[in-house]
Parts: sequence; structure tokens; C-alpha cells
Amino acid sequence: MLELRRLVLICEFARKGSIAAAAESLGYSPSAVSQQLVALERETGTALIDRTARSAELTDAGRRLVMHAERILSMVEEAESDLSAHAGKPAGRVVVTAFPTAAVAFAPALARSLRRHTELALRLGQSRSGRGLREVQSGEVDIALVDDWYGRVRDSDSVRVFPLLHDPLVLVVPRKHRLADPDVPVDLRELRDEPWMATPDGEPSRLAVDRLLVDVGGTRPSPWEFEGLGTILSLVAKGIGIAAVPALALAAGIRGLAVRQFPGNPVGRDVHAVARSSSVHRPSVSVTLRAIHVAARYIAADLDPVRPAERSQLGRPSLDGLDLPVRSASDVVGRSFGE
Repeated sequence: MLELRRLVLICEFARKGSIAAAAESLGYSPSAVSQQLVALERETGTALIDRTARSAELTDAGRRLVMHAERILSMVEEAESDLSAHAGKPAGRVVVTAFPTAAVAFAPALARSLRRHTELALRLGQSRSGRGLREVQSGEVDIALVDDWYGRVRDSDSVRVFPLLHDPLVLVVPRKHRLADPDVPVDLRELRDEPWMATPDGEPSRLAVDRLLVDVGGTRPSPWEFEGLGTILSLVAKGIGIAAVPALALAAGIRGLAVRQFPGNPVGRDVHAVARSSSVHRPSVSVTLRAIHVAARYIAADLDPVRPAERSQLGRPSLDGLDLPVRSASDVVGRSFGE
């Protein structure tokens, strides 16, 4: 009989592309992973991995086994979720990952909401844009908060997507800048020669800023580049330049900034919660998804012009089928989100 632990290993090897990377991801030594994969080959009676001096890759039989293993592991998780759902009480550890600005924005609300579940332990980490969905699919995390700039995050057979927020770019300027006055209209063409600051070329938020500025006339501004939106906001607050950032970044609460909306329909992103279909009814995951959903509503109310997602328009799943609703708004936030 095939051991589930070894099926997890070969699936992780398929995702990571090497024994060393799979070992690092799962917290084992490379030699231990290699030995377990050899044992799996003995169990199946066939070669699953083609090894050379410098590399290793799945054989055709290995790829077929991975397909079966993914279905088996999903069914096991679904069975565990069904049993724990009938137990009804959230317990154990739930692992959430988020892109950095979402981690900062959602952490206070999640901590307040989930602390009443004394047998539940939350682990909230950060991941770079684009990694969260893969970490959910691989089973490394239970829930990911992901940003979607191009409308590409969609449900699949194995993953459910729950829309949370629409997060547009906003203009941030120092408090003494002329555009700090809300009566002065924002005209991007007049800002072409301002000292712009942005994240490095290739970052999703930088691509969005480039899209915003592409039609300002003349040569597109070439911004100074800094890692991290928090760094950029701090520099703007010190009067060093101006920037266009997702409104969600303002949840960090940096002082000394004036925030203006861009005219028309500015570039923005959608923020989603993503979880495996086989785990969404597990009490720990279900109650955390609900807490995230309620937190998103309060973030949207606190950070104009952030808007809650319209599920009916997006055609995405709601949380209506999940148990364990958040008790009340006071479980999520204090008198205001910024407390």
C-alpha cells in the first residue's frame, strides 16, 4: 500500500523541480527525501524519477503517479475537513499568507477576531506577489490573500477564490505639496516632471504605475526605484517626491501624507482570499475566511477609495455556505480600524 507521506514528497518534488528544493520546502534533509522516494519506487515497482549526476526529473510513470497522488491527497483533506466540520469547533493551526500590504492591513483585524477561539492558532506570513496561490495549491498554507492586477485569478477544480476588495492606485504627496489642497484638480500631465518614486521595474505595482503614466504626454516619467511601498510612503512624507500607490498601502498609517484620487477610472487591483476547495469547510479555515471577509469590509470603510468586492458582478463564490460566522463587528475591529 502506498504511504501518504511519500505521495506528499513526490508531489512536492514535481512542484519544486528538485530534491533539494522539495526537502527545503518540507523541512527535511535532501538525503531523507531521496531515500523516501526510493522507497516509493519499491512500493510501486517502477522507476518514478530519472536521476543523473546533476539533475533528477519525473519519468512518465512518475508523472502519472503525481496525478493520482494529487487527487488522493485532496480526497484525504476533504475527508478530514468533513469530520472536523461535524466537530464544529475551530482548533489547531491555520496558516495564512498575504502579500506585504495586505498582511499589514489585515493582521490587526484577524488578531482581534480570532483570539476568542482559544484552541485556534493563527500563523500569518508574507509572500511575494504571485506566490500565494501556488502555496495554497501545494498545501504549504491554508489561505492566501492575493492581489490580481489583470483579472487572472479564477476558480479551479481544486481552488476557490473569494473576492474581498478593489484597491485602486492613489496619488500620495507631501502635506506641503500644492496638490495637498483638495480644491486643486489632479492633472497627470502637469506632474510629468515631478520627482516620482516607485517600486523596481517588473514589480506588479510598478507595472500599474507605468500604465497610469503612459498617456501623460511627452516622455514617460522615469521614477526613482525603492523596494517596498512602506519605504516609498516614508520618503513622500519627508517631502522627497510623490508616488502612486495602491490605497491599501495606507493602512500602515504613515503620517505626513496627503492622498488624492486620480480622475476617471484609475488602474487598480482586486484582492482575493484563496483556499483549497477540499479545506474550506474545516472549522479553522471557515472561521478564518469569515474573519477575513468582515475585516475587508472594515478596511474598505476606513480606506476610501478602497471598495468591497461585488460578488454578484464577479460571479465568484460567497461565504454563505460556510459555517461559523464572525460573532459581531466588534470581534473584528475596535472603534476604528486604525486603533
